[in-house]
Amino acid sequence: MNKTHELNWHRNLIILAIGVFIGGIAFSEVVPFLSLYIDTLGEFNHQQLNFWSGLVFSGTFIVGAFISPLWGKLADKRGRKTIILISSASMSVVMTGMGLVTNVVQLFLLRMLQGFFAGYISNSNALVATQVPDKESGKALGTMTAAFTAGQLLGPFVGGAMSSAFSYRVTFFLTGALLLCCFIFSLLFVQEEFHPVASQKMDKTSDVIKSLRSPQLIFGLLLTTVIIQAATNSINPIVSLYVRQLMHGRGNYVFIAGVIAALPGIATFLAAARLGAWGDKIGTHKIILLGMYSAIVFFALTAFVQNNWQLGILRFLVGFSDACLFPQVQTMLTKNTPSYATGRIFSWNQSAMYIGNICGPLIGSTISGLTNYNYVFLATAALVVLNLVLFHVNVLKNMQR
Repeated sequence: MNKTHELNWHRNLIILAIGVFIGGIAFSEVVPFLSLYIDTLGEFNHQQLNFWSGLVFSGTFIVGAFISPLWGKLADKRGRKTIILISSASMSVVMTGMGLVTNVVQLFLLRMLQGFFAGYISNSNALVATQVPDKESGKALGTMTAAFTAGQLLGPFVGGAMSSAFSYRVTFFLTGALLLCCFIFSLLFVQEEFHPVASQKMDKTSDVIKSLRSPQLIFGLLLTTVIIQAATNSINPIVSLYVRQLMHGRGNYVFIAGVIAALPGIATFLAAARLGAWGDKIGTHKIILLGMYSAIVFFALTAFVQNNWQLGILRFLVGFSDACLFPQVQTMLTKNTPSYATGRIFSWNQSAMYIGNICGPLIGSTISGLTNYNYVFLATAALVVLNLVLFHVNVLKNMQR
């Protein structure tokens, strides 16, 4: 590898890691005040407010799950940088528009538009994946995941702080400005030598599948992403309620729940790049297996905790399991996908992530409603066991061919 190319991918990694960090903030900062903002947009009773809050929050993920493959297809034809610029500029406009809405329907439509233009993260990962040397791919994609995770962790704090210091609307304006900075930095500093592969007809999904060395392995990894995200997010709806139960309704359980909810992300941020580098040396699939086995143990033990210290420790350890999973799945996708189809495959993976984001909370809330909170963790452990079995069948067996 020549020095110019090495300099380019290092610079791209730094700029795009900063970009996905800001993107993580933009996607998560609304969590503390979205329902409160909706409440200012009309007269709602309790049921209506809950309904609109759920609908507005999930609108981004529902649309993104369907649209991401189209952006991936376009990225493989026109270049990943082009889609990165379109996405960052569009999301800047959309986010600014959220601060100007006058009713909840407008906000819902803009949240759906946010999902429509949510191609920045997947194509940033795809651009890095296609440029980085194979021996560095785990570490590089782990760095991207750590940056996005850090943004998601900081987002609720930033959103809460800005909305308290200014207003809900000003928070959207400032976030729009940050996303505009992503566009400017990407335009000026990200470089891509994109060469469409004329000999490959990639217009149809079937063409992409035929170009893969092992389609079953790729789709096995995509299914792994769905289950990883579902398992991770199945806990989210009940964490604060579980904390309140452990504290018997006494004390500042809201604050404690917030700390405990952030612990997995902190662990993932600390470990993702290091585990990615380790996977580059010993085999990425071994890191994924380590993540699944440890997640099964940690989730199962969480069902039997007696206090918040035990809960916090286990949730922190789950973050290390998470660091073994999603970024390493991306690394395996990179190593088993031809470069001209990377954008498409990474967009499929983002759709899989969105599907898991939608299904996970539904699973957690349904099980907790039918039984109790402890069974949510046991069911999640069982879900990871299923993931482990499918990973052996769809991925590991196909690696040996």
